[in-house]
Amino acid sequence: MQYGICNLSIVPLRLDPSDKSELVSQILYGEYFKVIEPRKSWSKIRLDFDGYEGWIDNKQYTEIDKDLYNTLKKEKPRLTADLVEFIQDENHQLHPILMGSSLNGLPVLKHHFDGNAIEGKMAKSNLIKTAFLYLNTPYLWGGKTPFGIDCSGFTQMVYKLNGYKLLRDASQQATQGEALSFIEESEPGDLAFFDNNEGEIIHVGIIMEDNYIIHAHGKVRVDRLDHSGIYNVDKRMHTHKLRVIKKII
Repeated sequence: MQYGICNLSIVPLRLDPSDKSELVSQILYGEYFKVIEPRKSWSKIRLDFDGYEGWIDNKQYTEIDKDLYNTLKKEKPRLTADLVEFIQDENHQLHPILMGSSLNGLPVLKHHFDGNAIEGKMAKSNLIKTAFLYLNTPYLWGGKTPFGIDCSGFTQMVYKLNGYKLLRDASQQATQGEALSFIEESEPGDLAFFDNNEGEIIHVGIIMEDNYIIHAHGKVRVDRLDHSGIYNVDKRMHTHKLRVIKKII
């Protein structure tokens, strides 16, 4: 088994081994993974954080050994807290990294960082504050950053920055936590999931106070939430059909 760590700010994770293939997620600086199918130019990898799999260009990561991988797994995650930060390499060159990047691999990559970092679990009440850091971020299928994010990438990153693990896709996240019967039982920070006509979970957002929800739809935005689903305040219509509400923490 081979192992790797992301040494760049953002690396695309693709459905197939091609630059033309669909973007299914992104790997942020410092994230580490197993290489489960190495090829000459591309490798299929499995991220340690959420077990998500996809293809990565071999030029866009640094190999590490099993011992380093296991050491990283045992450490308490340290993440960047600001929208954009910089690390400095051995040649004193600066490289931008984005909010939620992992700092545990700094010694492995021989990089230096002196910005703001967070670690450990935060209070549930902090989730909404974190969510608003992504407000107006453009929607990007497969995105996980303040410069482009999808609905489940948004919820995953908000929870990650507060010390909690969510799976990557909305349908996967819907398998986590405790189901609530009514909106009235929910608290700010709980997740609301929405389905299509076939009953497939296709969307997720974070519940706020007073029947509002923050979610990624076109951009990260705030809309109304009722028993039918999401009511878009700009379009004056329901855009998503409510399926289930989950209490994760």
